[in-house]
Amino acid sequence: MQSTAKTPAQYIAELPENRKQPVSKLRETILKNLPEGFEEIMSYGMIGYAVPHSLYPAGYHTNPKLPLPFINIASQKNFIALYHMGIYANSELLNWFESEYPKHVKTKLDMGKSCIRFKNTEDIPYTLIGQLVSKMTAEQWMNIYERTRKNR
Repeated sequence: MQSTAKTPAQYIAELPENRKQPVSKLRETILKNLPEGFEEIMSYGMIGYAVPHSLYPAGYHTNPKLPLPFINIASQKNFIALYHMGIYANSELLNWFESEYPKHVKTKLDMGKSCIRFKNTEDIPYTLIGQLVSKMTAEQWMNIYERTRKNR
């Protein structure tokens, strides 16, 4: 469910009423905890957080015109999704998140490679998401991304 919104505020304004508050709070949590070096953008029809070309001129390998993506949030048909590329690329971060999740939420973790799905908006662990977001700097993400790209 990609949006054609041009700004995060427009994206949120176009959401169904029951999704506006949780997506807004998720956005606020990310912005409050995101290390310097990332910028908020609209990317792939979602709210995104990326390393800008000013810090990583090569951009994203599949489309160098785009900045290097790091996190996206989206309201999908049946859930709110948080896409965190750092979890996908860093097993230590993934292991930390998987071990911390049950301490914050009673329901089972619903997760794909980089996608954390929240079917019940009451179960979004904002404090844990804030901690997750703060654990990787833009420089660390660029280094991991470079190593991953060279290993392919």
